[in-house]
Amino acid sequence: MNTWTHTTVLLSEAIDALVTNPDGSYVDATFGRGGHSRALLARMGASGRLLAFDKDPEALAEAARIQDGRFSIRHEGFAALGDLPGGSVTGVLMDLGISSPQIDNPERGFSFRADGPLDMRMDPTRGTSAAEWLAVAEQRQIAEVIRDYGEERFAVPIAKAIVARRQERGPLATTAELAELVAGAVKTREPGQNPATRTFQAVRIFVNGELEELEQALKGSLDVLQPGGRLVVISFHSLEDRIVKQFIARHSRAVVDRRAPFAEPAPTLLRALDRVRPSEAEVAANPRARSAIMRVAERTDAPLPAARGRGHA
Repeated sequence: MNTWTHTTVLLSEAIDALVTNPDGSYVDATFGRGGHSRALLARMGASGRLLAFDKDPEALAEAARIQDGRFSIRHEGFAALGDLPGGSVTGVLMDLGISSPQIDNPERGFSFRADGPLDMRMDPTRGTSAAEWLAVAEQRQIAEVIRDYGEERFAVPIAKAIVARRQERGPLATTAELAELVAGAVKTREPGQNPATRTFQAVRIFVNGELEELEQALKGSLDVLQPGGRLVVISFHSLEDRIVKQFIARHSRAVVDRRAPFAEPAPTLLRALDRVRPSEAEVAANPRARSAIMRVAERTDAPLPAARGRGHA
């Protein structure tokens, strides 16, 4: 049995913002290790319902420990959120990124802090691992991924080093190999930050399609939320937060059709409510909370142009 633990970030703040009706139907779009789900169940009434999503088999195993008839979980990414019936959900919570047990377990390959297989998949039973992708990707693609998803200014030297390494000695297989290679290619580094930080973030985001999945899930939330329903999203880096911020802003303002300037503008679909950062006390107790930003929005009663929701909650 492992000893890896996870401290849920902005726990009470997220539940306070999300729950408008204790007997409503809620979605924990990223179950992780269940901190938010357990707190939600404690706040919900007897007839409330909670559906969770997660790709990680270890998260599914943790979810099996919740013996509560109001709770169910799907072994899917949260891009599947839009498959739920339109207007069927009272609140959607998204806690983005990776959980502490995923980072701390060397076998998952998410971190350079301990050596392990270069995997990085949220669901290690599906898809292409980081090692498999880096073994075949072209230098240009590797550089674009590291630059765009890691905001790394040394993306080109790092990509060249990765390709040269696999040509000379074979492809990278472990996290330590990748971290050492990046350290040799990065000429300067931010104080207190490992030079491999941005590269590991970029490869992980790419391998799991995280930003594309986030965009799909946000679109799905518009379909499934009831009027007055809440969307609560916690992000941990600027790429995620920018997508969430722009999505809320885009759907919080009336849209004028320039082809018909005198027509009524299209109604807003969301109302931006809040932006919350962790308290100093929370960051002191859990340093991994320091970069978290929580954004809260509310679904208006404006109808979508066409319902896309399907399936059953």
